[in-house]
Amino acid sequence: MRNLTFDEIQLGRAFTLSRTLSRPDIEALAFAAGTIDTFALDGSGVAPAESVQAVSAATLIIHLVNRQFPGAGSVVIGESFTFSGELKTGDTVVASLTPLAKDAARSAVTIECAITDAAGSNVLAGQVIVLAPSVGAEQPEIAPTEVIFRRTDALGRLIRRAEQGAPVPTAVVHPCDRDSLLGAIEAARRGLIEPLLVGPEARIRAAAADAAVDLEPYRVVGVEHSHAAAARAVAMARDGEVAALMKGSLHTDELMAAVVARDGGLRTARRISHVFLMDVPSYPRLLLVTDAAVNVAPDILTKADILQNAFDLAHAIGIDQPKAAVLAAVETVNPAMAATVDAAMLCKMVDRGQIRGGLVDGPLAFDNAISEEAVRIKGIVSLVAGRADILLAPDLEAGNMVAKQLQYLAGADSAGIVLGARVPIVLTSRADTVRNRLASAAVMKLLAQAQRAAAASKAM
Repeated sequence: MRNLTFDEIQLGRAFTLSRTLSRPDIEALAFAAGTIDTFALDGSGVAPAESVQAVSAATLIIHLVNRQFPGAGSVVIGESFTFSGELKTGDTVVASLTPLAKDAARSAVTIECAITDAAGSNVLAGQVIVLAPSVGAEQPEIAPTEVIFRRTDALGRLIRRAEQGAPVPTAVVHPCDRDSLLGAIEAARRGLIEPLLVGPEARIRAAAADAAVDLEPYRVVGVEHSHAAAARAVAMARDGEVAALMKGSLHTDELMAAVVARDGGLRTARRISHVFLMDVPSYPRLLLVTDAAVNVAPDILTKADILQNAFDLAHAIGIDQPKAAVLAAVETVNPAMAATVDAAMLCKMVDRGQIRGGLVDGPLAFDNAISEEAVRIKGIVSLVAGRADILLAPDLEAGNMVAKQLQYLAGADSAGIVLGARVPIVLTSRADTVRNRLASAAVMKLLAQAQRAAAASKAM
């Protein structure tokens, strides 16, 4: 693409561009124009809006001036527009820019602007005054960078929901650095947890001083070191003193060793597993990835427990009929690929009621699990494919790679929770932000509330 210099612009010679608006176009126009109200979430979490008021069309005109006519080097110094109607996804619009006058003293050009819809009706009319470039420039005619807008703030909604009700007594294990302590304190301020800070008291107070946190409202349970902190926290959970555990700055294996200990641990009849809850900007629903942190090479019975744990968690956070995709490299059963055979067996176990609480399909490759377009192209008929809420990985390595790729390449926010023990356990990473730690605490509280409600129902 080449710009036009002031001398090259001819009065009366119009520049026109026709474009069929896609949803990303609508979103980009609304965002750039500042009409952020079009991004209001509805009850189902489906947003942003499919149309924008015509005021956002002005953004399209400014884009054309800066990028194409006159192009690179242009500076808009004045604008005046009138608007009518709105722009919708699928509309074909025609934008026209016609130079009316030139001011050589300033290298300024007055340009008449118009945008019409497919019916020929005006959506925008007006003028811009542009300082045109004095030097020609070329740039490659490449497709513009695609901007993906966040479809939903699923974790934010979970945090707001979890703020209702009494906080959950929680042993925060070894919160001896700034981030792990701040995450716990912020969760307490939001009414998510009632923290009991378990660890070396001097180190906890040093972390509090570093973070400018007042520990007066909170109980500190002093122990010598991280191993002792894990053991004490597990004992507190076993004795009913706390209803949840939150990992601080100790290693995960230290905490989990105490949790799974044969004598004095928090085991139940259910296999312990982990779920990452991923809020992916380009995906319209929360995505639960399991197991990516606990079970290295699960057999079919372990996978059954992992799936049941995930269904139970989905119910606790408000997904009434979760859809689980059992991942493999392909969508057909192949005896040479154990993951596909396991997937088929899990589907049959759900059919027979051995696993309850949701829909399942598999084997499904990753694209078939989350892309309705891929499902359509491959002709897959399924209630789960393309719309999965849960991704059941074949092993820990695959699950961890999926979760980390969604986080670092797709920009997903995440929360994490350990299931299947006597109490829910929040496992945080040193790389987690305070917001992610807060989201994990919210999920933990919702799960603890659901478990209490289920226990009360059984007791009646």
